[in-house]
Amino acid sequence: MALEREPVLLISLDRSVSGSLHEQLEAHLRELVRSGNLPAGTKLPSSRALALQLGVSRGVVLEAYSQLSAEGYLAASQGAATRVAAAASIERPPVLASSFRARHAYDFDPASPDLSAFPRDRWLRSLRAVLRQAPFEVVGEGDPRGVPELRNELMSYLSRVRGAAPEPEHTLLTSGFTQGFAALCRVLRDRGVERVAVEDPGWSQHRLIAERIGLEPCPVAVDPLGIDVGELARSGCEVVVITPAHQFPTGAVLSAERRARLLEWAEDADALIVEDDYDSELRYEREPVGALQGLAPERVAYVGSVSKRLAPALRIGWILSPSWLTGALTYEQAVSDGGSPALDQLALSDFIARGELDRHLRRMRLHYRARRQALLDALTQSLPRAKVSGVAAGLFAMVEVPGLRDEAALVRAAAEREVNVEASRTAGGDTALVLGFANLSTRAIADGIERLAEALRA
Repeated sequence: MALEREPVLLISLDRSVSGSLHEQLEAHLRELVRSGNLPAGTKLPSSRALALQLGVSRGVVLEAYSQLSAEGYLAASQGAATRVAAAASIERPPVLASSFRARHAYDFDPASPDLSAFPRDRWLRSLRAVLRQAPFEVVGEGDPRGVPELRNELMSYLSRVRGAAPEPEHTLLTSGFTQGFAALCRVLRDRGVERVAVEDPGWSQHRLIAERIGLEPCPVAVDPLGIDVGELARSGCEVVVITPAHQFPTGAVLSAERRARLLEWAEDADALIVEDDYDSELRYEREPVGALQGLAPERVAYVGSVSKRLAPALRIGWILSPSWLTGALTYEQAVSDGGSPALDQLALSDFIARGELDRHLRRMRLHYRARRQALLDALTQSLPRAKVSGVAAGLFAMVEVPGLRDEAALVRAAAEREVNVEASRTAGGDTALVLGFANLSTRAIADGIERLAEALRA
């Protein structure tokens, strides 16, 4: 009968690093088991033999073996050899976490602000002020509507810059637009709403979220004056989601006449308008129009966030709710989300109160205006037949390219040249590109458009 051979463990311990030797040995053995290099049932060296090999005391090996046995990696019994446990071996090493977002050298993402312009020092000042001054109750369970300080501050800010009519008791803080809009859709579904009107063309997220919640999206045409209110009335929908200040993706602004007709429709049909006010402060050649919510607070649910104003990763948004929806939305927040982080909410409140958000947006308007002009110049140089539609605002421009037929092929050809672009349809149904300019330097914009022109020719 052949004797069972013990494996040779190629392990070395580094006495110059922090941490105990038995912890180092545990980590080495654990990784050998998890990677499959020590299969289930493998006999390990005795504690004396391994201690002699590594030049350590036997106690170091015994402690490592004991810990790994407690974790289920090893199996040991009195008078028997220590072995790899039957359930511990893994056929392949674990795959490290990574992002599914593709990286491109020239990313014309229409939803991204300039991430490098995020005011780190000023935001850190607000965070430090909160951590120094906030009572300990802040880190406990709070109001599912969000901290009162930010809800009160938003009343002043949104009244001043958007002409909104917020009431802090009917203001809910959310974990960004997506979470807030999904909560609103669930509340509407539970109230018996089955269909929701969405702009066509429009932001796909509106449709996808509504569908995921169980609502049927009903497309309503958009033209250069905004949503077609007549078609909306004929749709029979009780709820409509719109981007009136800067329609995505066409860049149109809802005209004054249609704003009035839309509010009349909501009143006559006992309907709700969901106003997605995502980038209204970013205007470069004109003053922004006021929020619809300020004209009819009981007919409009106003949804906003800091994603375009500061950075998406902050995950702070808000809903100015009609009074008749506040209770249901508060309950939905409490059971499904619990609210966004209180310390970040307080930091944003301090940031706004000190005037930092106003100063940041003033800087960014100049910044983005220059980058939008760089995009127009690059298009004139590399794609002279391209036509830009929509007002000078926001983080993107809709660009119509004559002769473009297969947008999917263009997106692939652009990606092969390290360029990320998004295709859409114009109000007339033609294919167009939606090019974000905010998160690219002027040099990168020029180079990216030149590569995009190469992709079009290909």
